[in-house]
Amino acid sequence: MIKLMKAMQKLNKGEKGMTGLETAIILIAFVTVAAVFGYAVLSAGLFSAERGKETIYAGLEEAKSNMELSGSVLGKSTDSDNVSTILFTVKNAIAGNPIDLTPCDGTASATNKCVISLTTKNDYLNNVKWTKSAIGYANSNNLLEQGEQFEIIINLNDLGDSKTLTDNLSANDTFSIQVKPSIGSTITIQRTLPPAIEAVMDLH
Repeated sequence: MIKLMKAMQKLNKGEKGMTGLETAIILIAFVTVAAVFGYAVLSAGLFSAERGKETIYAGLEEAKSNMELSGSVLGKSTDSDNVSTILFTVKNAIAGNPIDLTPCDGTASATNKCVISLTTKNDYLNNVKWTKSAIGYANSNNLLEQGEQFEIIINLNDLGDSKTLTDNLSANDTFSIQVKPSIGSTITIQRTLPPAIEAVMDLH
C-alpha cells in the first residue's frame, strides 16, 4: 500500500494547474486583439462612408454648376446661300453656382474659361471666337448667375485667328457645337440646316 502511494506521488509529480492570473492574461490578450480588429473595421467603414459622402457632395456641386439651353437655336444669313451667324441662349440648369462666360476674342491670349468648339462635315475648330449678350436682367460681370440668361453669338465669318471653315454652312448641312464650361457638363448642340436658307431660321 505504501509502495502504491509513493508510485502515485511520482506519477503526479511535475504537473501544474492554470492559475487565475494566467487565465486573466489570456483573456485580456483576446479582448485586446478583438478590440484592435474591431477598431480597424470601424475605421474602414467610417472612411468609406466619408468618401461616399464626399462623392455625393461633389456630384451635387457638379450638377449645381450645369447650364442648359433656353429656347431655340437660330441661324442667320446675309444672303440666300450660306449661314453667317449662329445664336442660342443659355441659363443655369438649376439654382447653382455662377458660371464664367467671359467671351473668347479668338486670339492666342484669350482669357475665356468656357470653350466652344464647332464641328462640320469637313472641319473641327476648337475654342472658336464668340461673344455674348445679356437677355433680360443681368449685372455687368461675365458670370452666368441665378435668374440670368446670356445669348451666345458665333460669327461664322470671324471664328478667330487662323480658324476658318473649309466650306460655308449651306442648305441641308449638319453641324455640331459643344459648349464646355470650366465646371459642369458639356452642352452639345446638333442641328441640320433647312433646304432653303433664309434671313432668320429656327434650327431643329
